[in-house]
Order: sequence, then C-alpha cells, then structure tokens
Amino acid sequence: MEIKVHRKALKFTPDAKRVVTRFFNNGDERTKRLINRILDFPEEKVAHELAKTLEEFRGRHRNLKKIFKEHCAHFEGLINHMGVDYNSLTENQKMLIGSYSTMEYSIESTALFNPSMIEDFNQSFLKEGEKRVIISFRATGEGHLSSIVFRRAILDKNNNLNVLKVKNHIDLPEVGYKVSYDKQRFVNKMKEIHIPDTYISEIMDPLPERFEYYNLKNAVHNLLEANAMDDVKRLALQEMTWLVDSYYDLKFHEQSDISERVIFPNSPSESRGIEDARFVRFKDDNGEETIYATYTAYNGHTIIPKLLSTHDFLNFRIMPIHGNAAQNKNFALFPRKINGKYAMLARVDGYNNYIIFSDRITLWSDPIKLQEPKFAWDLTQIGNCGSPIYTEDGWLILTHGVGPMRRYCIGASLLDLKDPTKVIGRLKEPLLSPSEEEREGYVPNVVYSCGGLIHNDYLIIPYAVSDYSSSYATVELSVLLKALKQSLK
Repeated sequence: MEIKVHRKALKFTPDAKRVVTRFFNNGDERTKRLINRILDFPEEKVAHELAKTLEEFRGRHRNLKKIFKEHCAHFEGLINHMGVDYNSLTENQKMLIGSYSTMEYSIESTALFNPSMIEDFNQSFLKEGEKRVIISFRATGEGHLSSIVFRRAILDKNNNLNVLKVKNHIDLPEVGYKVSYDKQRFVNKMKEIHIPDTYISEIMDPLPERFEYYNLKNAVHNLLEANAMDDVKRLALQEMTWLVDSYYDLKFHEQSDISERVIFPNSPSESRGIEDARFVRFKDDNGEETIYATYTAYNGHTIIPKLLSTHDFLNFRIMPIHGNAAQNKNFALFPRKINGKYAMLARVDGYNNYIIFSDRITLWSDPIKLQEPKFAWDLTQIGNCGSPIYTEDGWLILTHGVGPMRRYCIGASLLDLKDPTKVIGRLKEPLLSPSEEEREGYVPNVVYSCGGLIHNDYLIIPYAVSDYSSSYATVELSVLLKALKQSLK
C-alpha cells in the first residue's frame, strides 16, 4: 500500500548571527598580566575603553554591564591572590576586566537540526483549522557544542507552517542549583554511571542521609587537591561533581520572546553538549498538563539521560534520569500514564527499541524489549523518533532505522493502546528516506526527527536533513494507520 509523504518547501537553516556571551578564561598567567595592565590605566582611559566596547556590542546583547561584572567576579580569588583587594576595584575596572573575559559564541553556526514539535498551550486568536505550535531544535556551533533553541509557528488549515518572526537577541537564563540531595538515590545514580564502589564509599560514607550541595562539592574538592591520586580515581571524583551539578533550574526573563531563549549547557555533565531533546505535552490523571523533554547530556566521557519540565517555557527544571534502564540515548516519554504508570521508550542497549514503566518519572528500571532491527533499512539499529502519539487505533510511534552506508530513515509502528508492549503494526519500508537533495550535510544520508504531532487528520513530521538543517513533511493519518494495521497480516 503506497503512503504518500508530502515534503514541504520550508527550510530551517543555521544562522551564524545568533550569538550568546560566554565566560572566557585565558589562563591564570595571561589573566594576571591583563589585570595588571588594566589597573595601570588611569580611570579616564578605563572609562573610555569600556564605553567603546559597550557601544560596539550594545545592539547584540542585553545587560552587557551585568555580564561583564559577573565574568569579572570569576577572578575575585585570583585578584585577591595577586595582592589586590577585589572590593577596591571600581565598577568600571571590573567591567573592563570582564569584557576581556567574555567571548561571543554562535550557537547555530554549524547546524540547526533534530526538531521536535508540540502543541502550544496558547491557542487563542486563531482561525478555524489553525494550530499554534512550538518547535525545538538542536543548535550546534563551534566544537560541535549543542544546545536547545525554539521557534513558535502556526499550522494553517492546509498544514502550511507559518513561522513567527525570530527576534534578534538571545538570552541565557538565570541558573539555580538544587540545594539538598537524598544520599541513597545519589549513590544509586553514581553506580549507574559506573563509579567504583570504593570511591563512592570514601566520599559518601561521612555524609548524612540528606546532604547539602556544598557538602559533596567540598568533599570532592578536598580529595582532588590530594597529590597521590591515579587518573581513574580523579576521573571518578570529577564525575561525582558532574552529577551533583546535573540538577538545576532555569529562569528566563519574562519579556524575552521564545525565539530568544536558549538552553545552553549549564553543568559539567553537559560540557560537551545537550543532544536531541524530545518534547511532549504530558497530561496527568488529574488533568494537569506539563511540558516534559528528555535529552542526552554528554561531558566527553559519560552520557547521562536527563529530563526537563516546564509549564511556560520561561521556567525549567532539569533532573538526571535514574534506574538500571537509564543508559544510552533515545528516551521518549508517553504523553500520559498507562495503567497508572509512566511509560517511556528508549534504546537502552544502543540498537533495540525498549519500553519501560515506572511509578516515578525520573526512575526507570527493568526495560522490556519492544523491537529489534528487522528490515534492510534498519538492520543496524532501531529507536524512536520522538514521543508516541495517541490515536484511537493505537500509539503511533515514529522510529529511526540505520541501514547500509549509515543511512538514517524514518519509519512508523503502532502499539496497542492498553498494552503498548504489543506491536500491532510496523511498516516494512521507510516512511521517509533521504532524497537526493537531502543527502548532503554535516552528516550525509540522514533524516531524523525528535517528535511530531497530528493536525487536521494529518501526521506532521518535522525532520532534520543530514544533521545540518530542518524541514517538515505531512502524511494523511488514515492512510498511514490503515497501512500499519495491515502490515502484520
């Protein structure tokens, strides 16, 4: 049975002009020399040089003075160690030092890909047949460092996507870290990421059953300062620090537009990037709705699956995912509980598709294998392409499959509504494969999605094009469901 996929002409491409400010540390010795040179300036020259920098970069960022002062504060200890009282510096001196400790980073200079689309909470002032949506993307810049960015758009009655204007500034949020932790849960998570028991005991045994953030940070710091320590133990202690920094909250300025907000790596556990966020609009048993997203945090050594939640896209809570199934990538949450439990898809072992059930949204254990590679186009691995979508015929899941020449395609499967461990439909051929025009990019021969939705009886599939840009396609839902129901006969 032929399934027609309608590719749309709209393209989302990376824009190198979208920049954020980052703290820049040029090393203690260079920084000391720089600070001494600035301290030798008369106050008039300090004010003049600061004014020039503010004028040149004013239109590119908000609150530059605040940013400069915050970046200078990173060197308070160094400045005091130089024999200079940090508090004696003038505000202009602090800001000028901070300006030399600041750099711009182009968050999408390399790629804008792996999109996820959800229905916006706000559906007011729309015409008949329209739907307001929020699209997230994985934005990648220099060094392949990934973050999450957003666009707001309106799907019209003909499934044409009208993207609202993207604003000029990009705002980083205020970051607040979790204050206290449950000792046993934290120990369990350390074991899950394979920190040796001997190192865990050395740090955790002296701590109370509920310990404070700085208790652990200080204990790890004190051991790291010890001279006699092999690289394995040092890395284990660093991973403990990365883990404690994995819990945090984000707060964006309420006057910022959603296109101006970026969730940038904010903890050591994410230092090499935030990858492939799968957003879902989750409805609890009491009717309360929350936006969740699962993503992969990577620090260059360890992968940690993480969960974020928000009700307004202004305030976000970030938490690591625990449990013996909290391995690898590709977590995707179902949009509601099933038989009283949360449900999640994941590619736990790296090449099969699994389903997991849990009483707690951050604890995932005992995965059940759902699908294995089966067809030529997914013979290397199979996983999800976003959260399952409810239909009256079953849970519709988009899947990704990897075939020859590491070609990524998008397929579709259908799971039983009451018992989603049962696969009741699976397309034998890909729904979407890289076309000739889509084969070139940062990673050739890839189409990939992090989640779509249903609009006006069509499946809307936002998808990445060879890890460089993004587009979207539509499929008539009734035709797709009919093909899925016939696929296993």
